[in-house]
Amino acid sequence: MLVKQIYHSPLGDMSIIANKKGVIGIWFLEQNYFEQGVFEKPIEGSTEAIELVVDWLNDYFSGGNPSAKNLPLIINGTSFQKKVWKALRRIPYGESTTYGELAKQLDCKSPQAVGTAIGRNPFSIVIPCHRVLSSAGKLSGYAGGLDKKCWLLEHETITFIT
Repeated sequence: MLVKQIYHSPLGDMSIIANKKGVIGIWFLEQNYFEQGVFEKPIEGSTEAIELVVDWLNDYFSGGNPSAKNLPLIINGTSFQKKVWKALRRIPYGESTTYGELAKQLDCKSPQAVGTAIGRNPFSIVIPCHRVLSSAGKLSGYAGGLDKKCWLLEHETITFIT
């Protein structure tokens, strides 16, 4: 059984879905790949795992730098996607990297492949794909929309080029 709660963020509503083991995704409504991998209709409600994510999001949007280390995230994806998403989790709050730098770290010849995996990240904000910029430090690519990515980068005082 899946449980879903809508979180009202400063950037718009977000869907948080959990099973009995933990949270399986956090998406902005209508983002690319919205609720991808959710094959049954969740019931509306909350769980302990969802409440932990809500507390994390509240802290983040209030200007805090909460750790996502102990959030009960159930991360499903290909082995390559999981490798990319793990690398994203190592990008510190307030810092950024590029698709090319991530590709190098992962010993991947294709920054584009890294970008594709990043775009399918099912944990908006918590796995910080918004901290990845183009090779020139420009704003590019975000499944939730560039307006949201811009806001998130500014929220963390990360310098970027529009």
